[in-house]
Amino acid sequence: MEQDVQPVSASKLVQMAEQLSSAELDRLAQELATLRARRNAPLLSEDESALFATINQRLSEADRQRLAHLSERRHREELTSTEHCELLELQQRLEELHTSRMKALAQLAQLRGVTLANLMIQLGIQFPDHA
Repeated sequence: MEQDVQPVSASKLVQMAEQLSSAELDRLAQELATLRARRNAPLLSEDESALFATINQRLSEADRQRLAHLSERRHREELTSTEHCELLELQQRLEELHTSRMKALAQLAQLRGVTLANLMIQLGIQFPDHA
């Protein structure tokens, strides 16, 4: 027997999401980004889908918070040598993500026959986003 599914408001979803752990919230955000990409372009090829998966990658919320915290400590000149190494590692991971994302964006632009700048405008992507 099928049940009627009642629509849920965005504000109710946000309230529910506030109860999630950081890891669960990151997973939800990734799944929502994938859903959004599917809805915006329902006829994506396998190549485009793979590129969007790369484009939507981000540092985890925990890593973004840690990066912000360490960056602030560096700004205040309070970093320990261990924290400095951790900051460099997080910055390297962020840079690698950005590089992968930009390569995927360039490939997607080429597939779609548009400039990279136009594609980024179409997708609402601005760099750097520090995420």
